[in-house]
Amino acid sequence: MAKRNRPGLQLLVAMCVIAASGELGTGSGNAQQLAVQTEQQPLQQSSPRKPLKRTHVATAVAAPGDASSAPEVKRVRKSRSAAAAKGPYYVDFRARTAASYGHAFVWFGKSSEKEVEVAGLHPAGDEIPYVLGHLMWVPSETGASYGDLDVDYLTASYRVYLSAADAEKVFAFIKHLQATSPVWNAQTTNCTAFIGRIASFMGLKVPFHLKKPEEYVNELKEMNGGRETVQLTSTE
Repeated sequence: MAKRNRPGLQLLVAMCVIAASGELGTGSGNAQQLAVQTEQQPLQQSSPRKPLKRTHVATAVAAPGDASSAPEVKRVRKSRSAAAAKGPYYVDFRARTAASYGHAFVWFGKSSEKEVEVAGLHPAGDEIPYVLGHLMWVPSETGASYGDLDVDYLTASYRVYLSAADAEKVFAFIKHLQATSPVWNAQTTNCTAFIGRIASFMGLKVPFHLKKPEEYVNELKEMNGGRETVQLTSTE
């Protein structure tokens, strides 16, 4: 009798395991979606080039009293101290994924603060302005676009540190550039040309602007030998 009942018992156990696995998978998916939404909460703007989401969202939760979390905290603090020593301010040339070939933009701010400002040139509106922008000039926007604050979309980064005096000049130039860039065109006034003007103002060597954003940022870093600080020579 016991032998005849065993297959039924095994089937019942297998069904319970499958049901539990399904519930865990759903919970994980919801948690990942919530993590992405939380990360992107500051940006509620539409963009003609939606970033391609990567398949994994990295999350880490340390239990109270978990000794493994202590070294991580120390490393973060050390990293921030090192950044502050290089310069109190920075400009970070960045590239991210998009539904097309990507997008280039800059973060700029103070090394000791989490808040950042974002500047980048992209078409105003949705898909139609982006398509037309390959044939003509279209109205632009120069602030943050969807995905600019999400590190999961990041493909390249080159951060350069500045003194307070130099940062004042560079940040003023960035804001002036934002205010005087009314149009976007894929071949001429595009996102890589925009961040290239910022790099040139800072005294950096710049690549030809008709490159994919990821390639552009990586080449920008390579052309300048990966230098992490700049000092403006202009006294204006």
